[in-house]
Amino acid sequence: MKRNLVIILSIFISVLSCKTPEARKPISVSSGSFIKESVARNKALYKEETETIKAIIAKNPEHNYQSSGNGFWYYISTKIENDTNQKASFGDVIIYDYDVKDLNGNVIYTKEELKTQRYAMEQQELFTGLREGLKLMHAGETATFIFPSQTAYGYYGDENKIGTNIPIICEVSVHSITKKE
Repeated sequence: MKRNLVIILSIFISVLSCKTPEARKPISVSSGSFIKESVARNKALYKEETETIKAIIAKNPEHNYQSSGNGFWYYISTKIENDTNQKASFGDVIIYDYDVKDLNGNVIYTKEELKTQRYAMEQQELFTGLREGLKLMHAGETATFIFPSQTAYGYYGDENKIGTNIPIICEVSVHSITKKE
């Protein structure tokens, strides 16, 4: 009897020890549809903003607008042709003024409201378009930039006067560039 019990118990333990654990199934399955919808919305928004901006540029042929490699358009109204006057690079301090308008030309912020700005290149927070735009300018120059919303204040706006996904026009005047020592 004892021998039979040992055999049965051994078989029972052998059977239980051979079973592999089953993988748990996920609680929910994500289809990725939210991301796909978001991408589609952003592409449509960019296309709409680009068409509007190109229409503004076409209405102003007297300005030689250029397309930047960073997704915005600009023209320099006061140009400085001087080899000694270099553009800003990492760490240089730029003193500048700018204003902000919507695409209809309505003023959102005046230069007086924003006051003269001091910016250490690539070492302080600044919206993408303006940061990249300042890199294109020399001291003494004035430029007008048209920024689509993704290079301006984007989805969040500035949480004050500029709302969600608003493209903007900025007129920027660089007063001085102090090179990093």
